Amino acid sequence: MAVEKSQNVVSLESLPYSILQPLAIVRCTIIVVVWVIFVFTLPLSLFFCIKIVHEYKRLVVFRLGRVLQHKALGPGVVIVLPCIDEHHLVDLRTTSYDVPSQEMLTKDSVTVSVDAAVYFRTCDPVATISRNRDARVSTRQLAQTTLRNVLGTRTLSEIMSDREGIAFQAQALLDEGTHPWGIKVERVEVKDIRLPRELCRVLAAEAEASREADAKVVSANGELQASSALKEAADSIAASPAALQLRYLQTLSRISTTQNHTIVVPIPIELIRSVSKALQLRKIDPLKNTNC
Repeated sequence: MAVEKSQNVVSLESLPYSILQPLAIVRCTIIVVVWVIFVFTLPLSLFFCIKIVHEYKRLVVFRLGRVLQHKALGPGVVIVLPCIDEHHLVDLRTTSYDVPSQEMLTKDSVTVSVDAAVYFRTCDPVATISRNRDARVSTRQLAQTTLRNVLGTRTLSEIMSDREGIAFQAQALLDEGTHPWGIKVERVEVKDIRLPRELCRVLAAEAEASREADAKVVSANGELQASSALKEAADSIAASPAALQLRYLQTLSRISTTQNHTIVVPIPIELIRSVSKALQLRKIDPLKNTNC
């Protein structure tokens, strides 16, 4: 049935010239008659026929069903004839639309809620009026589905780390879909990404564990460097007895400057060993004398 109806529809361009010529004559006659009425009813007709179009708007006029001058009119003063002209005022300014928060499933099967904003404007008023009944509403609905499709191809980590890439991809796809309607999508912004509470807790625990591991690695590296420095200092002091004595004197000088009631004086190990050997010899000598 649909094929039969489409075959019965005949456009004016497909009609023979013998039929088109009378139709053109009728069209011109109607326009002339309306203009004559407009002139004879001046200046009263000016109040009904003159339309003022602002700089940020355009007027699309259909005269007897066809777009007048094949383009949008304005800015300035435009005369619209009664009965035969149908006019539509189109705003060219950029409009922002907040995409409602919706739950989406990512590529790795994680449910996230995303808030976004879309900025678009009308670039072709004739296409906006003639190709879509409500291009702005259609653009808003297409923005929701496009954003859902884009997020469905990304994992959770990609969504959290590459918001600009997601916005750019959504803007390109949305602009491609709205171009036949005369709509230009200038920008798409991902405002907020909300995760489930259970997933937030898991991510927080994972981040805390990662920070603790990094802190342990830093502490171990510091201890390794400190032990290496202490080993080098000990080797250098052991290689030079004079350096050891100088270190001993510096320690005594530092202790004397502090106001402490108890002063600990370090005694070199060599001195203790020599004293212990002398005491052992004195214990042995009396035994030798008694045997004699």
